[in-house]
Amino acid sequence: MRKLVYYIAATLDGFIAGPDGADPTGPGGFWPIPDDYLQHLIAEYPETLPGPARQALGITAEGTRFDTVLEGRHSYEIGLKAGVTDAYPHLRHLVFSRTLSKSPDPAVQIVSGDPVAAVHELKEQDGKDIWLVGGGTLAGALYPEIDQLVIKLAPLTVGTGIPLFGRAATFDPRTWQLTDQTALSSGALFLTYTRIPAEHEPA
Repeated sequence: MRKLVYYIAATLDGFIAGPDGADPTGPGGFWPIPDDYLQHLIAEYPETLPGPARQALGITAEGTRFDTVLEGRHSYEIGLKAGVTDAYPHLRHLVFSRTLSKSPDPAVQIVSGDPVAAVHELKEQDGKDIWLVGGGTLAGALYPEIDQLVIKLAPLTVGTGIPLFGRAATFDPRTWQLTDQTALSSGALFLTYTRIPAEHEPA
């Protein structure tokens, strides 16, 4: 069965964006992107780079991890404000929103129903794993369905901002096993955690 993977960049103090929710890697952003970080993305996660970046870098690799990306409305609108209606044209792209009545791009599917039910259906389909890109609100809604976390941990603190699972997440302790790790010389860590099934979690 396909896994739902929350592949996300986070600060040392657990935030994925600043308080305004703007793209921290965009113009004027505060997120460091050293060369070894970018090269690791290109080598290991080429399908997670947005289409414009792939084109600028000459990346054509299909990638081996994901063929579907899930995104919340606020996250999607960051691209829209920059004039990008489909940041991931090389992936099946679903945007979860109860307010967007029509997709701005024919290749982007708007899902207005229950995110959990949609993910259950996606997991039953054939294909590669499913990438949950964010934002925090959608990640919080899909928290029980996340099978794996891939945290791109930046050597950075911001004090406050958008938490990993959004501001409305419920208290629900889960146990994870560290199954892969890569440390870059620039200080970033790529940490992969696989969820331990409930029956194996300590009481």
